[in-house]
Amino acid sequence: MSRVPITSTSTPRMTDGATGRLFLLDLAGGRVLTANADGSNLRTIVEEGRKLPDGLAVDVEAGHLYWTNMGNPKENDGSIQRSDLDGGNLATIVPPGGTFTPKQIQIDKKSGKLYWSDREGMCVMRANFDGSSIETLVDTSGGDPRPGSDATRWCVGMAIDAARGQFYWTEKGDDNAGQGRILRANVDMPHGQTAANRQDIEVLYEALPEPIDLDIDPDTRILYWTDRGDPPAGNTVNRAPLDSLPGKRPAPEIVFDHLMEAIGLALDHKGGRMFITDLGGSLYSANLDGTNRKTLQFALGNLTGVAYAELPAG
Repeated sequence: MSRVPITSTSTPRMTDGATGRLFLLDLAGGRVLTANADGSNLRTIVEEGRKLPDGLAVDVEAGHLYWTNMGNPKENDGSIQRSDLDGGNLATIVPPGGTFTPKQIQIDKKSGKLYWSDREGMCVMRANFDGSSIETLVDTSGGDPRPGSDATRWCVGMAIDAARGQFYWTEKGDDNAGQGRILRANVDMPHGQTAANRQDIEVLYEALPEPIDLDIDPDTRILYWTDRGDPPAGNTVNRAPLDSLPGKRPAPEIVFDHLMEAIGLALDHKGGRMFITDLGGSLYSANLDGTNRKTLQFALGNLTGVAYAELPAG
């Protein structure tokens, strides 16, 4: 993948009256951690054992964290947890078996829904903030039994474009096989169609090394994603315009490389920066164009999901 210049903010901007805070997951330790935006003041706020946490989202207004637990990929025991921002009031809102292997999770305040991808479940799902009214929006199984073993049907990353009423997801494919895809569909199911046969699914990119997590910069209309395939095209952060026409989409631009099994990605839209985690246990930051790269933490276990939030000062 080549470097195609995309205009964006490269210098982080200060935000008045709020404190930037990071939340991240340690897969190996079953931990939820939090730190300042510079990586300092790192501490564990939840430790729940080996449930394999993967995706993480923050609802600042409600004061809640949401994260997915993959559980045993061979069993139907995935779940979704919720807690206060300090880790208190831990609750299971989607119980084990409500989803197979939930991965990246996103919050859409406009619709009042949680959206997530389910890997071995081979689908994209959503539910209310309390875990009720679980729906399947996309079913990639083709009728195959779950848990699915065909990695080309595994849904992993998730992003919501609330302004356009669309959602995006990744299908990673086999390791380093060049089978990865990024797709999108409308939040509203087309009339008379189902998760298995809906006709509004669009493939934005295919033949990617191994795309994982997604995030959107709504101001610049740019999609960012991590890719954990092998170098030179993998273990990177990539970006591309959301609104290019089919047949005219530029090649993705690599803005960050040399990651150790790239997973988590979170954008600080106001600050013009991104935060990245990898299974090697490192937490990084950089401007959205990849400049000003910093290692904020390392050797933290096996890091997966990361989320950034601006919390009220005081």
